[in-house]
Amino acid sequence: MDENDASLSIGAFARRVGLTPSALRFYDDCAVLRPARVDQATGYRFYGEYQEPRAVLLRRLRSTGLPLSEVTSVLDGSAEDTRTLLREHLHRMRAQANAAQEAVAELLRSLPVPELEAVLGGPELASAIRQVVPSAATREGYPVLGCVLIEFADAEVRLVATDRYRLAMRVLLPRSLRGDPARLLVPAPELARLGSWAARAGDVAVEFNAGEARLRAGAESVSLPIVDGDFPAYREILRGLDVAPHRIIVDRTALRAALADGVRRVLLRADGEELVVEREHECATMPAICQGRPPRIAFDPAVLGPAVEAGVGPDVLLEIAGVAQPVVVRSADQGSFTTLVMPVATEDSEFAGDNGGH
Repeated sequence: MDENDASLSIGAFARRVGLTPSALRFYDDCAVLRPARVDQATGYRFYGEYQEPRAVLLRRLRSTGLPLSEVTSVLDGSAEDTRTLLREHLHRMRAQANAAQEAVAELLRSLPVPELEAVLGGPELASAIRQVVPSAATREGYPVLGCVLIEFADAEVRLVATDRYRLAMRVLLPRSLRGDPARLLVPAPELARLGSWAARAGDVAVEFNAGEARLRAGAESVSLPIVDGDFPAYREILRGLDVAPHRIIVDRTALRAALADGVRRVLLRADGEELVVEREHECATMPAICQGRPPRIAFDPAVLGPAVEAGVGPDVLLEIAGVAQPVVVRSADQGSFTTLVMPVATEDSEFAGDNGGH
């Protein structure tokens, strides 16, 4: 420290470094940023120009919300210690932001539902309904799973359905969206029926107010039946997916044809640049791009087949994390539609039962 350089009053130094005099007094009291000199007669604090970098860094760190105890460690620690502390702080901030966002969205959903309107392209909405509805449950006993979730949040409209063995999601970008985040549960058969109506319209407005929902196209409108219930936490399911190290890209039509009806199980295995689909006592072979070393994996064709058929374009992409984890089915021509399909146990696997993967 060069006390001869201590020529800046606390006010002048505060202006140079972007801190207030009261903040500088506080940091002095906390021994984070001591003045270069204190006049013993007056008690005035004086600072030197050499202290500017530390003061500016202190201001920047505090602006991120870094606790003062960690600020001192950054100011006085090594570069590696600084990187570690800042990475940990960044992780905390992201976790807190996500938790706050979820909490606010949940509070908004719990309030009396305000007016909401989302304008979508009619054919686009009809396409999303066609893709998602087949993944809703058809068996009695699970009324919520027999519905399609229509979710309005984050400037998007999401249609989601699941029967526990597969999950389908289509993300739509509305032409306009006003209102607070909301969720509607619509019985899948009713939504499928309304899909044909939406396909004939140019723009369709989804309106929700006072607990009632409607679809409107011009002067024509139809009621959108909704039910009460808690839909599965599908966002947590998607966030919990492991990174898939194996990928198979194959002709969508050829794969769908190989998933024969009436067969309880088909086995998929990669063989060089080919995909082999084993069906009981016969096999179907087709060209494929296989990335990684995809494991032998089995499916119920009644579950995988509709997921493949619902895609768009000539190719289908299978992202495989493991033989007992959901397989992501995507289309290269439409990234807004995603399906998760649970595999079943292979006959020679360690998983017991025909539905060991479910």
